[in-house]
Amino acid sequence: MIGIVILALGLVLIVEGLVYALAPSLVEDMLAALRAMPLEARRIVGFAALCAGVALLWLASALGALG
Repeated sequence: MIGIVILALGLVLIVEGLVYALAPSLVEDMLAALRAMPLEARRIVGFAALCAGVALLWLASALGALG
């Protein structure tokens, strides 16, 4: 189980690092857009991202990728 958590954190850091390395100005634009959004809209976007992540993990598990 701990191996899966470490793998997931590593993948997140790779994706985040790629975004900052390849498109730092896009990150600035995205942060400005987030600041302009109301708090409730940010919560909804965060919850949608959470649900998408859980769905992807479920799919990976169903396809046998997690063990």
